[in-house]
Amino acid sequence: MMSGKILIFSAPSGSGKTTIVRHLLNAFPNLEFSISACTRGKRDFEINGKDYYFLTVDEFRQKISEDEFLEWEEVYENNFYGSLKSELSRIWNKGNTVVFDIDVKGGLNIKRKYGDQALSIFVRPPSIDALESRLRYRHTENEETLKKRLDKANFEMSFSKDFDIELINDNLEQALKEAEEIVKNFLKH
Repeated sequence: MMSGKILIFSAPSGSGKTTIVRHLLNAFPNLEFSISACTRGKRDFEINGKDYYFLTVDEFRQKISEDEFLEWEEVYENNFYGSLKSELSRIWNKGNTVVFDIDVKGGLNIKRKYGDQALSIFVRPPSIDALESRLRYRHTENEETLKKRLDKANFEMSFSKDFDIELINDNLEQALKEAEEIVKNFLKH
């Protein structure tokens, strides 16, 4: 397998990570998104092989047993998410840099495996209060799920120091500029 560079973005839900990743994918033509595999049902607007690789639980377990994942997690019972090793090959064979938009645990696992070949970036909201406001503004949460997300965010933020870089998203335009500089510097070396 060829080898190349890896950019890992992790953050609590609502921190702006996906917005930043989308911006970078548009700004740098040699970055390519690693498509995750999952066992949850496909939503109407989603495309298999573009948004996710949608697998049955049995297919996912088979790939685990064949060591086809870089990392994987059973988020809830029989609800699996993972990053396929084949995604690295697919992207590196084109000479591109792999971009992961991934949970904290998965991001740190990939960083451990690839060391200096990977740059791990933790996108941090300015505060838990700001995060709560953003999540409320989305109108996608009820009080119970909001509390779960905020508890999880507090837990995830405790790992931010384990990442190479902490990118604070207080002002989106500023965060996008900083993210571009981070990527430019990483790709140079």
